[in-house]
Amino acid sequence: MAKRLQHKKILITGASGGLGERIAYFSAKEGADVILTGRRKDRLEAVKQKILAECHVECRIIVFDMSQTEEIDTVFQTVGPVDILVNNAGFGLFELALETSIEDMKSMFEVNVFGLITWTRAVLPDMIAKKSGHIINIASQAGKISTPKSSLYAATKHAVLGYSNSLRMELVETGVKVTTVNPGPIKTDFFKLADQNGEYVKSVGKWMLDPDQVAQKIVSIMMTNKREINLPVWMNGVSKLYQVFPSLVEKIGRNAFYKK
Repeated sequence: MAKRLQHKKILITGASGGLGERIAYFSAKEGADVILTGRRKDRLEAVKQKILAECHVECRIIVFDMSQTEEIDTVFQTVGPVDILVNNAGFGLFELALETSIEDMKSMFEVNVFGLITWTRAVLPDMIAKKSGHIINIASQAGKISTPKSSLYAATKHAVLGYSNSLRMELVETGVKVTTVNPGPIKTDFFKLADQNGEYVKSVGKWMLDPDQVAQKIVSIMMTNKREINLPVWMNGVSKLYQVFPSLVEKIGRNAFYKK
């Protein structure tokens, strides 16, 4: 039986490691041809060689810095139409709002928000023309419930959710699907930058998500009408409770929220 994603063309940003790498690998295992973007050529090349050796599909790498949003349209011209876009690239810093530099603030929004929006704008015309396509935006539970020392990161993920929810409604008659993925902390290199003192990882390490499980879940819903993926279930439950009783959740969770 043919694989579900056979010869689908999937572009994955931030694919040189972590969740993006695993999404690329499991997409390729399903028969998809993958295009991987990231800043680290050596890491991208290593991912490419593994995919070529084990999956026997087309795999292309593009060395690219997501903060250079003005270059995305030019880069896209070398890529051409895709069936699925996975906006995975992003980073965060666990710092108090007053301690975060203007430079880091701008960079975080360039990568997490403006880069995501610009890539989406680049791929959408072709998807709409063929009445088929899927935009998958990696957001975060931080986009649903903010915590101390992650104000700017949470702001970027709130923006991703707001953009995605509006976009989904705009595209409802086009055949193009929009899914947001809202994971809690995942065992990846994300925290080498975000949590440089290691306190957050030490506090929540036993609850961290396995990147392979998250990636497989994402691949399993590709080209389906899945609105959101929320992981883990218990954390999403807290996020839902927060929407109804924000003051209560902030009071009860104050000590846990400050463990960064």
